[in-house]
Amino acid sequence: MKTIRYELADGIATLTLDEPGSPVNTMCEQWQQDLTEAVQQVLADRAAIRGIVLASAKSTFFAGADLKATMRLQPQDAPRVFREIELVKKNFRTLETLGVPVVACLNGSALGGGWELALVAHHRIAVDSPKIQFGLPEITLGLIPGASGITKMTRLLGLLGAQPYVLESKLFSPRDALALGLVQELVRDAAALRPAALAWIAEHPQAQQPWDAKDYKMPGGTPSNPKIAGMLAVAPAAMKQKTRGLYPAPEYALAAMVEGAQVDFDTALRIETRYLAKLIVSPVAKNMINTFFFNMNAIKAGQSRPKWEGRFTPRKVGILGAGMMGGGIAYAQASRGIATVVKDVSLAKAEAGKAYSAKLTQPRVAKGRMGAEEEQALLARITPTEAMKDLQGCDLIIEAVFENRELKARVTKEAEPMLAPDGFFASNTSTLPITGLARASARPQKFVGIHFFSPVDKMKLVEIIRGQSTDDETVARAYDYVQALGKIPIVVNDARGFFTSRVFGTFVMEGAAMVGEGIPAPVVEQAGIQAGMPVGPLAVLDETALSLSVHVLDQTRADYRAEGKTYIATPGELLVERMVKEFDRNGRAAGGGFYEYPQEPGARKFLWPELKTLFEKPGAAWDLQDLKDRLLYRQSVETARCLAEGVLTSVHDANIGSIFGIGFPGWTGGALQFIYGMGIEAFLGRARELAAKYGPGFAVAPEVQDAIRRFEPRY
Repeated sequence: MKTIRYELADGIATLTLDEPGSPVNTMCEQWQQDLTEAVQQVLADRAAIRGIVLASAKSTFFAGADLKATMRLQPQDAPRVFREIELVKKNFRTLETLGVPVVACLNGSALGGGWELALVAHHRIAVDSPKIQFGLPEITLGLIPGASGITKMTRLLGLLGAQPYVLESKLFSPRDALALGLVQELVRDAAALRPAALAWIAEHPQAQQPWDAKDYKMPGGTPSNPKIAGMLAVAPAAMKQKTRGLYPAPEYALAAMVEGAQVDFDTALRIETRYLAKLIVSPVAKNMINTFFFNMNAIKAGQSRPKWEGRFTPRKVGILGAGMMGGGIAYAQASRGIATVVKDVSLAKAEAGKAYSAKLTQPRVAKGRMGAEEEQALLARITPTEAMKDLQGCDLIIEAVFENRELKARVTKEAEPMLAPDGFFASNTSTLPITGLARASARPQKFVGIHFFSPVDKMKLVEIIRGQSTDDETVARAYDYVQALGKIPIVVNDARGFFTSRVFGTFVMEGAAMVGEGIPAPVVEQAGIQAGMPVGPLAVLDETALSLSVHVLDQTRADYRAEGKTYIATPGELLVERMVKEFDRNGRAAGGGFYEYPQEPGARKFLWPELKTLFEKPGAAWDLQDLKDRLLYRQSVETARCLAEGVLTSVHDANIGSIFGIGFPGWTGGALQFIYGMGIEAFLGRARELAAKYGPGFAVAPEVQDAIRRFEPRY
C-alpha cells in the first residue's frame, strides 16, 4: 500500500492516510486500490481487532476526489466510474458494519470525499479550531457527493435539515459540527486525538451506525410524511427557478436525497452512485471543476503575479473621489483593517463617501452580525478630507474620479507627490487606457490600473491593468493589495476597455442590436436569462447608464480621429445612441432607459412601452437558440481576440474574470472554457454560422484560432 499505512497493535487497527508526493490526501486511483487492500487486511485480522482508528499524516484530514483524473473522463467511462464508486462504498460499509468501533481523528479539514470518509466512523473527534472546515462542496464544482455523503447526511439530519449542507454546499466548523451532532467530541490539539479515540473505543466495545439500528427513524420524517410531501411538491419548481435548468448537480442531488429516503440504506447508496456516475462525465461538471477549482487555485497561488520577492502589506491607502466607487473601495479597505483617507473637492462630499460604509454596517449591526464596537472601529479607519496634504505618506493612492482624461491627469499630478517614497499610484478607470493616463505621472513605472466593479462590497473581482511602462514590482504590489482585501485579482495588459469592459460591451450591445433588428425586447431579455446570464442585456445597460455607453462611444470616436482613423460604430452602439440623443432615455439613475422605474413602494420596473412602437417589427423572424448563442458566442469570440492580442495572457484570468466580472454563466466554466468544453472545432463551426447570419462580431480570424488552440488546457 502506498497511500495508507496499516498498523495493528494492542487490538487497535490504525489506518493512516498519507499520499506520497502530495500535500493532501485524495481519492486517487492508488488510494482506491489501497483502501480495498487495507479493508481485506482488516477482515483477515478481525479476530484480533477491538477498534479501528482513521488518521491522517497531512495537515488536513482528507481533501476528496482526484479532480485531475475527473477532467480526463469521457462519457463512455460512466459504467467504469459507477463500478469504482460502488467498490469504495462497499469498503466503507465493510468497515462500519464490522461491529467494532471505528473512530475518525479529524486533525484538519475534511471536505467532499474527505467528509464522506469521516462519516464511515461511528465516532468523530475533531481539533477545536475555527480554521478547520468540514462539508460537501461538490455542488459548487458541478458534482454531487457520491461516496455516501448524500445518503448519510440525509439520514443524520433529515431531508430538510440536510438540504443546506448537500444542495447549497454549506461548510461548517468543528463547533458547528458538534452542535449538529455530526462530530461527537472536540479536543484542543492534534496530540489529544489518539488518546481520546482509544478511550472511546475502550468504553464502546460494540458500535453501529444510527441507520443500521432496528429502531432508526429519519429525523423529520420520510417523503410519506405530509409535511415533507408538501415541501417536496414545490422543491423542484423552486430549484428550477434558481438553476434555470442549466445546472444538473443540484437537481440530481435533490433526486438522490428524496429517492434514497424512500428505500433501504444500501439501495439509497446505489441510487446516489448512479446520479454521480452520470454527472461526473458531463460537460457542465468539467467546465465548473476546471474553473472553480483549477483556475481559482491558480489565481490564489499567484500564477498571474509577476515574480517579485517582496510582499506588499497596505497600511495607509488614499482614495480620490468619494462617489459610489470611492465609497465602496473605502469600505472594502476599512473592513480589512486598512487606514483609509477619502479625498474629494469638499469635506461634505468626502463625508458622504464615508457615510456609504455606515450604510453597509448599520443593517449588519441591527441583525447581530456585527458588534457596535467593531462597527465604530471600522468607521474610525476612514478619514474624509478636502485637503490633499492628508494623503501624505500613503502606500498607495487610487483615483476614482469621473471618466475624464483631463480631470484624471490633474488629480494624478496633485496627489502623486503625497505618496510614501516606495508608494505607487493607481487608476480605477473602467475603460481609459492606462498607458495614456500614466503620461500625467512623474513615475509611469509606478502607475497601474486597479479596476473595481460596482457595487464594490458585493463584487469579488478586481482587474489589474499593466500599462506599457508599469514595472513588475508595481503589478505584484497591486496583486498583493487586492488579495489583502479578500478579493480575486486578474492581470491584463493595457488596451481600450481592457478585458472585462470590452467583453461586457459586446454582450449588452449584441442585445441592443437585437432590439434594432425588430426583435421584441422581452424576448431579448429572456434569451439572456435562459442562457444563464444574471440579468438580460437591456436591464444591465440601464444599470450601467446608457449615457455612459454614449460618452465612451464619443470618446472612442475622438481618439480614432486624433489617430487619423474613423471608428465604425456597431448596430447596438447606434441604437443606444438613438435612445440617449433622440429619446432622452439615459438609464436607471436618470429616471429610465430601456425600462420604466415606477416610484410607488414595491412597484416593479417594466420595459418602456415605446420600445414596441419604435423598434419592434411584427414580421421579424427570430429563433431563441440563435439569440442565446449570439449573447454567449459574441463574448467568447471577443475574449479569444483578447487572448490573441495579448490583452489576456492566461486562460484562468479569462475564465474567472468573465464569470466574476461580467456574469458569464457559471455552467460554462467561463468565456474560454465555453469554447474548450464544447470542443474547439464545434465552437468554430457554430461561430462561422453566426458570422454568416449576424456579422463580423462572430468571425474568428486565423490568429485567434491559433491562440485558442495554443492555450487549450490539458489534464
